[in-house]
Amino acid sequence: MRLHGARVLITGAGKRLGRHMALALAEAGCDVAVHFHRSETEALKTCAEIETLDRRGLAIQADLTEPSAPEQIMASAVSQLGGVDILVNSASLFRRGTIRQTSIDDWSQTLAVNLRAPFFLSQAFAAQIGERPGHIVSIADWRAERPGVSYVAYHISKAGLLALTQSLAQALGPNVQVNAISPGAILPAGEKDKAWFRSLASRLPLGHTGSPTDITEALLYLLRSDFVTGEVLHVTGGEHL
Repeated sequence: MRLHGARVLITGAGKRLGRHMALALAEAGCDVAVHFHRSETEALKTCAEIETLDRRGLAIQADLTEPSAPEQIMASAVSQLGGVDILVNSASLFRRGTIRQTSIDDWSQTLAVNLRAPFFLSQAFAAQIGERPGHIVSIADWRAERPGVSYVAYHISKAGLLALTQSLAQALGPNVQVNAISPGAILPAGEKDKAWFRSLASRLPLGHTGSPTDITEALLYLLRSDFVTGEVLHVTGGEHL
């Protein structure tokens, strides 16, 4: 796909990986709708940075736990950008909980944000794309394929996201390509996790952790390719092995 002039919607794009992807696509010539939930300040800052690159940056607020949110987000992006050519499902809820600890609310909210919203956003995306070429890329997690016991709802939601990627790739071809990126050690979860994050390097086959640039380069590769669909691209330094 030719990225210059493409219109992009990224969920959870106010901060962390979502922000990096939004700016990378703006640098590639895309106009970007920046979805956020509570991170309004960060989302507006991201949009301002996009504008400095002579591209349009549009902030859209919505709570993805609300069933109506996906349709509303897509409608707003389509209305203000004139259409959406690329959907990036980046927003994610990462909540600790074992099989005994996970509550109904934990389960419902995690599945709503991590799986239900990407499905219905993809459905809304497909409805407006027509016969134009398009892309859907979802941010998964290598643990979806090797789940543990401490984040049960999260792991199940990400495993579902991989199944969704492969189903959509078959259903929406040939004009829409659908892929996923499974990151590894890219960013620490917070200040208290920085030391633990640095310690991961010695356990990885490549001997070092990654950076947001590794994810943005993977995203750009998938969007520029015209012969990759249904793929799960691991960007983990070999951690998933």
